[in-house]
Parts: sequence; structure tokens; C-alpha cells
Amino acid sequence: MKPEDGSPDGGAIIGPENAAVDPARGLAIIDVDEVIALFVAGFARFLTLHGYEFRLANYGLLNNIFVAGAESQPDKEQAKALFDRFFSHGCGDIDPAPGAADGLAALAGLAEVVILTNAPETARELRGDWLKRHGMPYPMIINQGPKGPAVKTLADRVEGPVLFVDDLLSNLDSVAEAAPRVTRVHMIADPALRVVAPTSPRHRRIDDWTQLVRVARDEVFA
Repeated sequence: MKPEDGSPDGGAIIGPENAAVDPARGLAIIDVDEVIALFVAGFARFLTLHGYEFRLANYGLLNNIFVAGAESQPDKEQAKALFDRFFSHGCGDIDPAPGAADGLAALAGLAEVVILTNAPETARELRGDWLKRHGMPYPMIINQGPKGPAVKTLADRVEGPVLFVDDLLSNLDSVAEAAPRVTRVHMIADPALRVVAPTSPRHRRIDDWTQLVRVARDEVFA
């Protein structure tokens, strides 16, 4: 599979129905936030620039935003505005997860690789540039909502095994229902988040990229 910049055919938007994949190979469908990128740490840095701070009280996002040095929190509209501004202006300033770039390169030797990220459309350029800058220039699909339908469309286009990696149980559950043949892995790249992240016996948990590549090589795409 050839890495792409996010838009084939002179700028057409990549979707699950037209992402460049070899139908004769397997396929690895990989999330961005807390899988190949340390999203929460980057979001926390962004908040400090705007007079807020992120306190990890639970595995949530907007409800963990506080006014810096205070116990007060922004209302829902303010919190959502901060979230939207981060994706439109700040999501290029996120550190890659340790081992992610090398791990994706190893997966690309075993199967096709497609990035499937839930993000606002305003993040497309920043997120695509981020992937290229950090050595992960694979086809990127922007999704909204449950990922099961997109994963099913992608999985139906290939003959080989399919691997899906995500940090959110809701997306993993969605894939389990829409595309049960897909192997699902639950990953939390940031060690600080692992202690508060929920788990489910429905999905295999692997938080380390070296281990993930080993499982992909020896079990999924063997």
C-alpha cells in the first residue's frame, strides 16, 4: 500500500468506500487519539493557553476542564467551544504515542493501513499534516459517530483479515455489531489515562505498540 496525503484523485475526500486499499491483502484500521497520538496531553497544553486546565478525574473530556487554579468549570457551550477550537487550531500540536510510527510501518508490511479518526471536518488539514510530519502518511478518513458502518464498508472491500484499534469502547462495540469478523483491540496509549479508562471483556486490551505488532504478525495476519 502506498501512503497517501489524505485525498486521492486530485483532492477528492477519502471515505471508506474509496480509500486506496489492495483487496487481496489484509487491512489494519487505526484510530488517532490515544492510539497513535497523545490527545489528552496535547489538549491539556492547549487549555493552559486559554486560562483553563485539564484535571483527570475520570475518562471523560469536557467534564474534566476547569478554570485554571479554581474549582469552577466552563459551561457546556464554553467547553464545546474550546474543544472545537482545539481541533481547528491546535490539534497539530500533539505528541505521537511512543512506538506508533514504527508500529504502523510494521503493520504496513503485513496489511493495508487506513487511519479512521472521529474529528470535526475543520481538523482535516491539521490532522493530515500531523500524520505526515510524524512519519505516518497513511490514508485518513474523517468520521463522525459510531465507527461500525465505516469499518464494515472497509472490511467488505478486502479479502484478508481486518484489525481495528481504538481507545473508545463505544466504537469497539459498534464494530463488533456491524463487522463481527474484524479483530478488535482496545488501546490506551497514555499511561495516565489507563488507570481511569473502562475496559470490556468483549475486546482485547493492548496498550503497547510492540505487543500490538507482535499480535498482528503472529495471530491476525499470520
